Amino acid sequence: MTVSLPKFGPRQATSMQQGGDMDPQLNRPTWSKQIEFTLAGIGCAVGLGNVWRFPYLCYRSGGGAFLVPYLLMLVVLGIPLLYMELTVGQYTRRGPVHALATVCPLFKGVGIASVAISFIMCTYYNVIITWALFYLFHSFQSPLPWQSCNNTWNTPNCSNHATNSSYTSTASKEFFQYEMLEQTSGVEETGTLRWQLFLILILAWILIYFCIFKGVKSTGKVVYFTALFPYVILIALLINNVQLPGAVDGINFFILPEWDKLRSVEVWVNAAAQIFNSIGIGFGSLMAMSSYNTFNNNVLKDTLTIAIINSLTSILAGFVIFSAFGYMSYLQGIPVNQLAVDGPGLVFVVYPQAFANMPAPQVWAVLFFFMLLCLGLDSEFAMVEVMVTSLMDEYFKKLIGIFKRKELFVLAICAMAFLLGIPCVMQVGIYVFQLMDHYTAIVSIMFLALFEIISICWLYGVKRLSENLVEMTGRGANIFFRVCWLIVAPVLVAVILIFSIIQFRPARYEDYVFPPWAQGVGWVIALGSIIWIPLGAIHTLWVLPGSLMQKLKLSITPYALDQQSKMPYYERGGTGVQVVETISSSMRSTEKPTEKPKETNF
Repeated sequence: MTVSLPKFGPRQATSMQQGGDMDPQLNRPTWSKQIEFTLAGIGCAVGLGNVWRFPYLCYRSGGGAFLVPYLLMLVVLGIPLLYMELTVGQYTRRGPVHALATVCPLFKGVGIASVAISFIMCTYYNVIITWALFYLFHSFQSPLPWQSCNNTWNTPNCSNHATNSSYTSTASKEFFQYEMLEQTSGVEETGTLRWQLFLILILAWILIYFCIFKGVKSTGKVVYFTALFPYVILIALLINNVQLPGAVDGINFFILPEWDKLRSVEVWVNAAAQIFNSIGIGFGSLMAMSSYNTFNNNVLKDTLTIAIINSLTSILAGFVIFSAFGYMSYLQGIPVNQLAVDGPGLVFVVYPQAFANMPAPQVWAVLFFFMLLCLGLDSEFAMVEVMVTSLMDEYFKKLIGIFKRKELFVLAICAMAFLLGIPCVMQVGIYVFQLMDHYTAIVSIMFLALFEIISICWLYGVKRLSENLVEMTGRGANIFFRVCWLIVAPVLVAVILIFSIIQFRPARYEDYVFPPWAQGVGWVIALGSIIWIPLGAIHTLWVLPGSLMQKLKLSITPYALDQQSKMPYYERGGTGVQVVETISSSMRSTEKPTEKPKETNF
């Protein structure tokens, strides 16, 4: 068969060669305006982690000392890897599964794993949105229910003001534990379903569905509000907090570094991990969203905008949270560095306790929890979109045949994720949540990231990636990005992974350590995403033709799976060598196009 290849790059040429099977790609929708992708990217990157994990790591790592490695890791790790992911997504116009299978067939399992980890996370991440809605609904009461100990759920040890005593607990902590969660003593005791949380979880999924049911057309409109409004609330909270007594002490702790902390390797690793997890490298969300960009979109501009605004948001949230810390230390009469602070407790225990003592506490409570809702929605529908995009890329005709409309397919995905999230709204839910988060967000993601970098930066190659940028934007990657892709990023991610393994601690919630069987369940959850990497490699080697060495050569050849599936040579029993030569010939004819179309034989 002879195909005339006009002036297209390998991505477009491959799509044309594949004919009808690639119609969904050729007709792929795009963002109505490019600013919609930028806002969606900001909303995806800026999430709840900016409000609680970043301030917590700053607090634990010596305040301002954490900002030094954090900003350095942003420059050498966050921005280059985000640039890499957006380039691959926009160039291939595919979700993470097809994009990774295209650039490096051997590691197509990395794309599947990123979809798996995003779907696992979306099942329990929406529970945080459920908690935020629960608090939001209770924020209209006067007085606030966590403002005093005069409630039916309070224990005799309840105190209106935090102390250093281990025998007392604050009103806000008891509201979180005994009114909202009604938590059991451990994962062994499942308890009953929390009907209030169950109904709110349904509401949360309804909100998610209506944000994404029309794809980028509906998402693009929602992000104008959900991505921008949290900044209005953050600025309002900051203006209020800096006027509180003791706020200056908290801000000083945030911006004045304890330089001795920089000698700790853990601080540097935490800074890299925070950049990594905050931007969302390896989750596939931003790669899926960038696949809906126009082919000639300026990738670098979007990369810098998303990465820099994400970090500035973390710093802005740091000022808001630490000014509240200063106010809390003033009320309790203890130094800032002696406050009891942890992850979810920072948002649902410590901060609610702070604005319970502020003037007009209901106003600040409503604003704060509505801000959490907006931040959570952006990140949640990005994770769901990864699953939708990847399945539609792979099984477009079959899914449309079954569901008739894409909207019904999206509804089925949301319903499935909702059902899987039900254990998190039982009385045992906080333990299920902590177990899933520990083994998904901490254990799995580093493995995925390392293999993604190896497949794109080393096997696909920095040279090819830069040539893709030239084809899309007219300018390739400069020497800084090339060095980061080739050396700095792989080394840093490998160090983070090794350190995470060496310093690994079993999952725990406060003082409760999960039993061995629960840890085993956690590892099964982790393997639910990681296992796809070797399985994908085995499948690729199985389906490719030729001897083992020919299979290996093909497996690291871009577009090998696409070409092989349509290759008349193979259908007639051709060898792997013939396939490799045909693919190489096709890529050469399209990577350096001339004004005159070339004839390529298949």
